[in-house]
Amino acid sequence: MNTVEQVRRQVEQQAQFITRLRTEIAQVIVGQQYMIDRLLIGMLSNGHVLLEGVPGLAKTTAVTTLAQAMACTFKRIQFTPDLLPADLIGTLVYSPKTGEFTVKKGPIFGNIILADEINRAPAKVQSALLEAMQERQVTISDETFLLEEPFMVLATQNPVEQEGTYPLPEAQVDRFMLKLKITYPTRAEEREIMDRVDVLHRRPVSPVVTRQEILDAREVVNRIYVDDKAKNYIVDLVHATRNPAAFGLDMAHLIEYGASPRATIYLQQGARAMAFLQGEGNVFPNDVKQIAMDILRHRIKETYEAEAENITPEDIIRKILETVPVP
Repeated sequence: MNTVEQVRRQVEQQAQFITRLRTEIAQVIVGQQYMIDRLLIGMLSNGHVLLEGVPGLAKTTAVTTLAQAMACTFKRIQFTPDLLPADLIGTLVYSPKTGEFTVKKGPIFGNIILADEINRAPAKVQSALLEAMQERQVTISDETFLLEEPFMVLATQNPVEQEGTYPLPEAQVDRFMLKLKITYPTRAEEREIMDRVDVLHRRPVSPVVTRQEILDAREVVNRIYVDDKAKNYIVDLVHATRNPAAFGLDMAHLIEYGASPRATIYLQQGARAMAFLQGEGNVFPNDVKQIAMDILRHRIKETYEAEAENITPEDIIRKILETVPVP
């Protein structure tokens, strides 16, 4: 069994590509450090990421740049109301010459999948993603195909324009490890964007990370030590969303249902990835606290009473993070 010190040395060795990746992304994306860090955490944790923000905040550009900086196959799917499941996963094609059906694979067969404006497609298309996201496999007719690792779905959605959109079902949302709320850049960042962006000549992005480096880094992330105090803190946070009264919180009337066990798994793995980015060989409770909002915000359903009082899931999570004691 590896000691914390041995794991920390492995982290230092494997994390060298993170600097290369950040540098390459920074050539294209100004600011948005929070979004880039969370995309890296999703990549290191083998999780999917949902990005929510108004148009023009570089969501699609950030995902595209990340994919180009990794030597992985990248597929972009523009979700539209007329999209069919077969357009996503593939279908059987009949050949008149041979009289046989052959499988034509869809764009889901890639390493990095950008599901652009995912909430513009109907539920049957969104559901076609479920098996791929959870099982890392796709079934076409009676044949099942394993998806090549790394496999990561990065989806974007616009929270403002609701006409012609289909809200993501709870089962679909829960399969995303992280849900990010992307905000506007600062004044200084916006000025830098204006100075740097050349609309006629887009800077090419060079691949600086190999698939094998990502898979090796994931193995190291999985070995990062999580002690009992951090594990108990994770369980306490999740249980506080289901039974707030047990932690002295008068919030039961605000929560329709709390976070699923998937939240517990992702909180541990996300905290490990956070520790990896910081060059640590073990998880500190603060790593859990830093990542908790992005893992829990889409797993808590507020009641109608909470909506009437303009209380959001984020407000509930903040109160939980303030109240549950940090070991």
